[in-house]
Amino acid sequence: MIYLIQNARDYDYDVRAITLAFYERIKIVEVSGKDAIENPGREDLVLSLFYSQNKMQGKLEDYNGKTVEKEVCCDYKDHGKCRNEVCRFLYRIFEEFTQRSLPWGMLTGIRPTKIMMNWMEEEENPDKLEERFSKTYLADGQKARLCRKVAAREKTILAAGSFEKEYSLYIGIPFCPTTCLYCSFTSFPVSRFGDRMEAYLDALYQELAYVSSHMKKKLTTIYIGGGTPTALNEAALKRLMEMIHQLFPVENTREFTVEAGRPDSVTEEKFRILKEAGVTRISINPQTMHQKTLDLIGRAHTVEQTKDAFALARKCGFDNINMDMITGLPGEELSHVRETVDEIFKLRPESLTVHSLAIKRAAHLNMEMEKYQSMVKGSTNEMLRLVDSRALKMGMEPYYMYRQKNIPGNLENIGYCLPGKECLYNILIMEEKQDIISCGAGGSSKYVFPKENRLERTENVKNLDHYITRIDEMIDRKRKYLEESR
Repeated sequence: MIYLIQNARDYDYDVRAITLAFYERIKIVEVSGKDAIENPGREDLVLSLFYSQNKMQGKLEDYNGKTVEKEVCCDYKDHGKCRNEVCRFLYRIFEEFTQRSLPWGMLTGIRPTKIMMNWMEEEENPDKLEERFSKTYLADGQKARLCRKVAAREKTILAAGSFEKEYSLYIGIPFCPTTCLYCSFTSFPVSRFGDRMEAYLDALYQELAYVSSHMKKKLTTIYIGGGTPTALNEAALKRLMEMIHQLFPVENTREFTVEAGRPDSVTEEKFRILKEAGVTRISINPQTMHQKTLDLIGRAHTVEQTKDAFALARKCGFDNINMDMITGLPGEELSHVRETVDEIFKLRPESLTVHSLAIKRAAHLNMEMEKYQSMVKGSTNEMLRLVDSRALKMGMEPYYMYRQKNIPGNLENIGYCLPGKECLYNILIMEEKQDIISCGAGGSSKYVFPKENRLERTENVKNLDHYITRIDEMIDRKRKYLEESR
């Protein structure tokens, strides 16, 4: 536990974010002073922050006598000028106390490429951009270089189209063969909820039809995710494809992606349905190539099924296949990651998406943490550096990146691809350059107002039955933006 004492709350968000970057999952309790702390434990810490005119003082201490004190001179009320200085001050307190540095330094935001892209408007020299990034955020050189490379690739792709005048469509299919241990997405096992497929598609059709008739912008990309879209039976999957073609100009889109993430959910007929529907990109996701881990995390398929599914997709004509992997899965070390990435690259996919394990509140892994605590060491920077070097050797370059809360080590998720095989939807949703209209249970739509530098959201309910019975309400939530504001 960390007891927090502060005489002002101007930087409360940053204080908590940096604290949690060093001490993942620790409980932070704000108190009025040390006298208010009752029965502290030997492992507990006290962080005291005192703001005065043109100065900020900080002290981090434990109950074993270890103390680090620092101060910074700045007008802390001027957030625009002083926020970075204050965050560096906070970071250095924790860095000295723990005797460890974080790869991303003090940076806790989820889209670091936005910073780099903005700087590129005033500076072209890559070395100077990386140096500025490292100096400003105390990040290591590899992260600065990675961020700059991703930003440069995104900038080139975004410059090739007038995306702000267009929109992308996300369709959520909330069915899965089973629920993975780490998963917090809207997902319902087919064995228990499969009888709702037709009713779900009925409701989904209503929402898609409303979007089709009221969205006046041009459609850029379609992305069908989940859950696992290919958990739909063949008849339901065919119906979904027919619905989309009936309502949207699929042939005029730049990209059409479907996640076929679970190898135990695909058949040759399903791949044929997707191919004939004009799907241009699919994702087959092993997450790991270790059977023991697959069994532990609840993925009811084998390593061989992953390889067979990939070969079947190639047989059906797919030439743009992504594969996902997760670093930091329970029980896995650096050697496991090395073997997984080597096995993936033997298949020669066009892209690889690497996730650092995030322990989400709603995931079974979090709710049953006592059972798995000894096995969960989390992702490490060495794991990500290993994947980065392997990807580069395979001719892949990083093209999109984002970070999440609850990732041990404050690390990143990153996509690599061969030249020309970037997932445009991934870039667009990360950089928030256009409206993303999301249909289906758990969908989150984003409406971009560039002139006002504003972003609005509407959410669909996650519960499958509620989505079906309250579909009129889901449509009404979009009405304000699709009829009044656009």
